Amino acid sequence: MNKNNETELKMNTPPVVSPQEWEAARQQLLVKEKEFTRSRDALAADRRRMPWLAVDKEYAFEGPEGKASLLDLFHGRRQLIVYRAFFEPGVFGWPDHACRGCSLGADQVSHLAHLNARDTTLVFASRAPQEDIERLKTRMGWEMPWYTIASDFDKDFGVDEWHGTNVFFRDGERVFRTYFINSRGDEAMGSVWSYLDATPLGRQEMWEDSPEGYPQTPPYKWWNWHDAYDAASPDPRWVKVVDNALVTLNL
Repeated sequence: MNKNNETELKMNTPPVVSPQEWEAARQQLLVKEKEFTRSRDALAADRRRMPWLAVDKEYAFEGPEGKASLLDLFHGRRQLIVYRAFFEPGVFGWPDHACRGCSLGADQVSHLAHLNARDTTLVFASRAPQEDIERLKTRMGWEMPWYTIASDFDKDFGVDEWHGTNVFFRDGERVFRTYFINSRGDEAMGSVWSYLDATPLGRQEMWEDSPEGYPQTPPYKWWNWHDAYDAASPDPRWVKVVDNALVTLNL
């Protein structure tokens, strides 16, 4: 018997039960899981009612196409999520890698087309020069826009010493900071839903508790293949599938 097996046998594992007992336990836990889901939805609703902070200071970045402002980072969309990743001299892993934690977070990022379809842009920002960022992205297979911080953005937004996610909203030429999360809060980021739940507009679906006048559409129907959002959406065939599912599931 090897050492690993010895360790496994010492684990205080739950009991092995019958299928009926297992299903009863699952149903009991499901009550708590649904409570957690509703609590998470309520927390996201509170985020959508957070006060906004006007961003009047100009911030400079460098991107693949040269100089950029904070407004440029929106890429014409109304919502912007900026993750401050540590990739620069002095950070463990330089110059071959970014911070291990930031890199794990980058590996979790879902396809950006789904965020973009909800008027939301996600970018990463670091102090490393663009040539190093492009080299890193190629090596790691990352595709998110990644900018070089060339101003006091990291210091002013609480990410000069630790990673963090800042959320902004654009109203014409005006920019507002709407939310910030860091530390263990960043661990859950990466999915379409975790990002949208952090934005002021949320998932923009009709079931959400949002302030009056916020954009909302029926759930599920806006979903698409990530390479097909330029086509007519929602596809009537997909709408039919969703409508049938909603009736069956009684959602």
